[in-house]
Amino acid sequence: MTEAKSLPALTPIGDNPTLLWGMTNAERLRRLARAEGLPEKASGVQLYVNLDYVFDPVWLRHIVTLPGTVVMDGGDLVMAHLTGGMTPADIAPHRGALSIVDYRDNPQIYNRQLRKLDCPFIQRLTPATRRAIERKSYFGAYKGVTDALTKYLWPELALWLTRGAASIGMTPNMVTAIGAALCVYATYLFAYGHYWTGMLAAFIFMVLDTVDGKLARCTITSSKWGNVADHGVDLVHPPFWWYFWGVGLGAWGLALSTQTFIWVMVAVVAGYVLQRVIEGLFIKDFGMDIHVWQKFDSDFRLITARRNPNFAILFFATLAGRPDIGLIAVAWWTVISLVVHAVRLVQAYGVKRSGRPITSWMEAA
Repeated sequence: MTEAKSLPALTPIGDNPTLLWGMTNAERLRRLARAEGLPEKASGVQLYVNLDYVFDPVWLRHIVTLPGTVVMDGGDLVMAHLTGGMTPADIAPHRGALSIVDYRDNPQIYNRQLRKLDCPFIQRLTPATRRAIERKSYFGAYKGVTDALTKYLWPELALWLTRGAASIGMTPNMVTAIGAALCVYATYLFAYGHYWTGMLAAFIFMVLDTVDGKLARCTITSSKWGNVADHGVDLVHPPFWWYFWGVGLGAWGLALSTQTFIWVMVAVVAGYVLQRVIEGLFIKDFGMDIHVWQKFDSDFRLITARRNPNFAILFFATLAGRPDIGLIAVAWWTVISLVVHAVRLVQAYGVKRSGRPITSWMEAA
């Protein structure tokens, strides 16, 4: 983040009574400013924002680092980072000294947090456009690089649930707590071979795992401990699901032999842990997620051996009446995914040793 002393103070322009995600645009902007650590007191450096417009939070994070930048929507001012005591009235006579960004030119911004390159939305907020803007802000909070189920299967369902949660005042932490309870319940059901009921509980948990993050981003209510709880549950539970899935096979008369069970557990647990270690090493040594290095990596993230793709394997295997083969398939897919990630890490080190930079294909696009 930019040093605090150089951050602009927020100055809203106008007023707008239309609610978005249950709050006024002024309140939404105040939360955005607080999240970015913008000072409350006026100074010679100001960020002027037109309350007639709503924009993706990426715009604010981008513009606060660019003094002298003005964002327009055609002939209308959206926001302006002005220095030296300048005001919006000074933009026209000093246009040549400012950097003008017109939204209608489709400028591309790389979002490191969500791992995607696009033109974040800007739109005028009115009662007629409110639901469309909520939809844009919801999908704007989606990761560009994630698994196929999260990206394609349940976005609409999660949008409906996110709107419902916001309308009744639920916090992201409440959603996380409900999801965590369902996660534990699914683990219990797997242990006794109640796979279909367990998969239903697990499916709802996985959808809520999308909802809590989107609710936090759309309502600007992310918190440090909320992120810890959400990611902590995500990180810890998958090996327990696969272990107790194996335990539950006995209820179907399909229990694996002791030796096979041990090898399967070594593959799924060690493979999962090592894959996470590789991802951590890539971030530490190259400053970015391994899945955004080259397009292959982003495409492979759709199906790599994480919870959701593995869950799909188990679902179809159980549908065929062979949850045991499903677990063995998960073990093999975990090993294959681990090898792919290990090769990519070695290749990245090779590129670095050759003196070439490691950059994301999204940033270069």
